[in-house]
Amino acid sequence: MNSCRKQLCLFFIAMGFLTRLPIPSWVEIDTERLNQASRYFGLVGLIVGGVCASVFAITAIWLPVSIAIVLSMITSVVMTGGFHEDGLADTADGFGGAWTAAEKLNIMKDSRLGSYGALALVFALLFKWQLLTEIALFDPNRVMVAFIIAHCLSRVLAASLIFSETYVRDKRDSKVKPFAQFQSLNELFILLLTAAGPLLFLGLWQAMVLVLSLLMVRILLVAFFRGQIGGYTGDTLGAAQQVSELTCYFILLILGMPL
Repeated sequence: MNSCRKQLCLFFIAMGFLTRLPIPSWVEIDTERLNQASRYFGLVGLIVGGVCASVFAITAIWLPVSIAIVLSMITSVVMTGGFHEDGLADTADGFGGAWTAAEKLNIMKDSRLGSYGALALVFALLFKWQLLTEIALFDPNRVMVAFIIAHCLSRVLAASLIFSETYVRDKRDSKVKPFAQFQSLNELFILLLTAAGPLLFLGLWQAMVLVLSLLMVRILLVAFFRGQIGGYTGDTLGAAQQVSELTCYFILLILGMPL
């Protein structure tokens, strides 16, 4: 497989893993390629954010901004199959419903939604809608930029945990498809590089504040996950994506965005 075709294959693997979008039938998935595909998780987020921004731009022409935001949020969930939201709910159920790491991991494998998971989902979705609505009060165009930045950077942050943290679930016990368990320095570099593009929407100091805020969130999430289960699982990466997406919206609301 030549270099360009290989990179295209890795991108499609990343897109097929993180979204419900169809990928070409010639794409072959194995453990090595799945690990390498994590380099393009941020690029997939850029596409998801771009589609959400487009939905908002179109629907906001005829509908109230608050409704357009809801439709854009629904678009995100449909595109990803609620992949990250499911991770957030399972993480909340596991961390909130047990004392030991083994018990928490066992609960997180359960596909049923518990009280902690339901509460986490409700509060996350409400907070997301409220933040985006407040951003729109300054300028509706900022919502489109927020979608692009948040969806990309949140997936970059979540995927970066693969590089430094330990995967703590035996893949034979996973209730979902196989997950990337290793990330080389090369994958991490390409992953971080994809975050540079969306940051161009911001001024220098705004970008610096956002990046530093996300770094702090990453440090806190790593410490939290290590304390709870000793590492990460696919579910906790979904939770990390949701938390960092909310962080992006919160920081962008505080700072404002020059367009």
